[in-house]
Amino acid sequence: MTSYAIFLGCTIPARQPNYELSARKSLVKLGIELVDLPNMTCCAPPPIQSIDLRTSQAIAAYNICLAEEVDLNIVTLCSGCFESLAMTNTMLKNNEELKSEINEILAKAGKEFQGSVEVKHFLQVLTEDVGVDRLKESVSKPLNNLKVAAFYGCHALRPSELLKLDDPEQPRILENLIEILGAQSLEYRNKLKCCGGLLRGFSDDLALELAREKIVNTSKVGADCIATLCPFCFVALDIGQIQIRGKFHETYDMPVLHYSELLALSLGVPSEELAFETHKIKADKIISKIA
Repeated sequence: MTSYAIFLGCTIPARQPNYELSARKSLVKLGIELVDLPNMTCCAPPPIQSIDLRTSQAIAAYNICLAEEVDLNIVTLCSGCFESLAMTNTMLKNNEELKSEINEILAKAGKEFQGSVEVKHFLQVLTEDVGVDRLKESVSKPLNNLKVAAFYGCHALRPSELLKLDDPEQPRILENLIEILGAQSLEYRNKLKCCGGLLRGFSDDLALELAREKIVNTSKVGADCIATLCPFCFVALDIGQIQIRGKFHETYDMPVLHYSELLALSLGVPSEELAFETHKIKADKIISKIA
C-alpha cells in the first residue's frame, strides 16, 4: 500500500468536512494510506506570498520538513495548499542559495529542508499512483447519466512551470478523471476564468459577479453539477448562489461538488457518510441520479 502524509490546510477542516471525508474514503478504497502528521500548520498561501514571500516559503518548508522526517510524500486537497507547498518544494530544490536562506530561518525551529520528498495534488495521486485502469475497475456505480462542468480554479494550474499539474491553457486531467467515472464532462464559456473566491471580503460585488458568470455559463450548457478542486471555489459557487438569489433575484440551484465527492459516490461510498448536508445548494438530485 502506498502511503502519503495528508496535508489538509486550514479551510477544509474548519469549513468543509465533505471534502475531507470524500477524499479519505476514496483514497483508502483505492489502496492509498493517509498519515496525519502532528504539528502541521498553515501553508502560508498566495495571499501571504503577496505580503512576504520569504515568510511564506519558510512556513511551507516547515510543513515539508515534517513529512521529510517520516519519509513520506505529501498529498494535498486544497489548491492553495498545493500551490504553496509544491512551489516552495520545487524552488528550494532548484536553488541552493534560496534553500540556505530558508534553512537559516528553519533552524530557529529546529528544522532543515532536505528536498527529499514530493508534494502531489490529489488528482496526481489518482493518475500516477492509482492509475487509470485501476480507477476504472474500482468504479461500482458509474455516473453514466451525469453531465459535469469541470472547474479547476486558479491556483492548481499556475505557476505551471513549478506545479506541473497540467497544461494551464488546455488542462485535461480533471475532465479525464470525470469521464473515467462514466460522467460526461461539458465544455462551457470562460471555463478557466476565476470564480472570485479569493476576492470575497475584499471586493464582494466583483466576487459575486464572477461567481454568477460561472453559474450562468454552466447552466446554459445543461450541466447537472459543477466539480471543483478548491475549497474557496466551492464556497464562492455554493454559498454564492444564495447571495446571487438575494442580489440578482435569480435562482439556479446548481449543485457544486468536489471531484472527490463524485469519486466517492462512484466507488460505492454511501451518500450519508459524506456530509452532503454541509452543502448550501443541496445535491439530492445528483445523488438520486447516481442511485
